[in-house]
Amino acid sequence: MASEGNFYGVGVGPGDPELLTIKAVNAIKNADVIIAPKTEKKDGSVALTIAEPYISDAEIIFQTFPMVKNFEESKEIFEQNANQILENLRAGKDVTFLTLGDPMFFSTYIYIYRLLKNSGADIETIPGIPAFLAIASHIGRAAAYGNDIITIIPATAPKEKIVDALKVSDSAVLMKVYKNFADVVDMLDAENMIDEAVLISRYGLDDEKIFDDIRTHKDNKLNYLSTILTRRGKVED
Repeated sequence: MASEGNFYGVGVGPGDPELLTIKAVNAIKNADVIIAPKTEKKDGSVALTIAEPYISDAEIIFQTFPMVKNFEESKEIFEQNANQILENLRAGKDVTFLTLGDPMFFSTYIYIYRLLKNSGADIETIPGIPAFLAIASHIGRAAAYGNDIITIIPATAPKEKIVDALKVSDSAVLMKVYKNFADVVDMLDAENMIDEAVLISRYGLDDEKIFDDIRTHKDNKLNYLSTILTRRGKVED
């Protein structure tokens, strides 16, 4: 009987295939099975597209994950996907699970990891570059200075929590602003954090867009992969 394979959770970064670590590339190249997560509404996988240059002859398995805030609401689907991974591991195959950005940062992989960590599987999690840090380098804007308090805020959070977080922040990153962009603009305006706000949609991908004056784009329909970097007050160069 073949020994069990290894399971790798691999962060593929924000979009540019050249931003993957060497360790991530090796895990992708040596994989027998690649797990490509996708949502119910889309056929493809952005993470798979990013990793594609490094995939050799691995079997590609698309796994659908619901866009939910509460893991318990769709636990059965996650368990089914985890069991499929376990079946491949127990068949002696090395399995690599791809995830955008970093595997331990707002990632579907976190829930799969939780389900597998006590299974006896040999698991290695390989970090990736989070989008907001790649964006900061891309636009030449420090994410935080000196003793800045920086807050990372999912814009899908309740409005009162977003406002409370902004009030104690010198710098802020707002992620997933696609659903309530107009409300986010108003909140930043009220907290005097609008003038330094920059929005980047689909960073590192072919259709990347950057908006410096987000007030004028308040009514735009945004892609899910949209992030705002901002701060309170201007820092002189």
